[in-house]
Amino acid sequence: MTQPTMPRSVAAPRSVAAPRSVAAIVLAAGKGTRMKSDTHKVLHPVAGRPMLLHLLAAVGELAPAGVVVVTGAGRDQVEAAVAPLGIATALQAEQLGTGHAVRQAEGALADFDGDVLILYGDVPLVTAATMHRMLDRLRAADAPAAVVLGFRPDDPGAYGRVIADAEGSIVRMVEYKDASDADRAETLCNSGLMAVRAADLWPLLARVGNDNAAGEYYLPDIVMLAAADGRGSAVIETDAHEVAGVNSRGELAAVEAGWQARRRVAAMRDGATLIAPDTIWFAHDTILGRDVTVEPNVVFGPGVTVADGATIHAFSHLERATVGAGAEVGPYARLRPGTVLGANAKVGNFVELKNAVLGDGAKASHLTYLGDADIGPGANIGAGTITCNYDGFLKYRTTIGAGAFVGSNSALVAPVAIGAGAIVAAGSVITRDVEPDALALARGRQESRSGWAARFRALMRAKKAAR
Repeated sequence: MTQPTMPRSVAAPRSVAAPRSVAAIVLAAGKGTRMKSDTHKVLHPVAGRPMLLHLLAAVGELAPAGVVVVTGAGRDQVEAAVAPLGIATALQAEQLGTGHAVRQAEGALADFDGDVLILYGDVPLVTAATMHRMLDRLRAADAPAAVVLGFRPDDPGAYGRVIADAEGSIVRMVEYKDASDADRAETLCNSGLMAVRAADLWPLLARVGNDNAAGEYYLPDIVMLAAADGRGSAVIETDAHEVAGVNSRGELAAVEAGWQARRRVAAMRDGATLIAPDTIWFAHDTILGRDVTVEPNVVFGPGVTVADGATIHAFSHLERATVGAGAEVGPYARLRPGTVLGANAKVGNFVELKNAVLGDGAKASHLTYLGDADIGPGANIGAGTITCNYDGFLKYRTTIGAGAFVGSNSALVAPVAIGAGAIVAAGSVITRDVEPDALALARGRQESRSGWAARFRALMRAKKAAR
């Protein structure tokens, strides 16, 4: 799946016709000390994609007028990750709370007068649909000052609480540290995600103080400040898994496990057979066709598409590869980036392909490495065959024609071409092109010396006895 293309400008230009365009502020300034990692917290992957890029992909579906990522510790890593998307960043030099973090984006959005989504880089799985629901509620006839995204986890723990009436109007919001026992008994929790009009956001944030247990500037305080002005705010709810945050390796593993479990259910619902679902791992963009069968302990890295009726046998690993209709992979096969298998092609046990195209009905059944190669339809590649594609400096390509037969334990030294219908004798080292329908034989001549082995054994036994 390609990453979303973001506009280079973060401010809503005056040429934007829609009066209620949307911008997003993504908070990613936290140190993430509990991750105990040199990699910034928001860049740790879920389903093969960094958490921050999961979130930005969802934001991209809204066609935002601007996106600002607020950075802090490890800013260089975050800036490098978002630079290809043309997304602006703003620095929070001191960690003084969520309200303070959001204010750092004010300069980048100074000319923006639409609706602002406030999101978190370590809460990666929020969907575009949920963001749309937040915006729709903000734009409803009663015009709430802010919309808060709430959830009800199995264990509310130390989450801030949202106290609301039956219609979802917020009575008050309170951080856990400042909550009473009665407040903590409430089960509706604050995810931290919010939608606010830009015209309201900045004036409200300017009034937020830090007279609280942590001495921080809390973003949720804007709800109560708006209430003091006589303006209500609203809460909508979503599933807890969608707003699960990641602050530790354990939480990262839990988010990954939950994502994988839901993806397996979706794959089976859409017509794939997973023999042992809990042992199969998907990437964020894995595509499986109808009647695909996936045996146990298969790993799909990013960029894999499997067409209808294909079978992925046990213990195979695929990444940035395309598998054609009815093709077979494995067991114990590895398809590396650039691999394309045609319809009904077969890749067997302990076969590795990289940047290689295996034509319709072609076979490499076992113990083979094919790198930088084009193999024609119906070709058969014998066990132990390798394409020698790298000289330590450059890569070279091997071409094998339709219906060619390459015997076992052959080495094809690229660049080289094997013509259609040609036969390469087992054990050959091929360094020159082979014409179509020819036999290529390139191996040492066999000799047989009668009685030599018996004489050798007698000589060695005598030497050993003399010691």
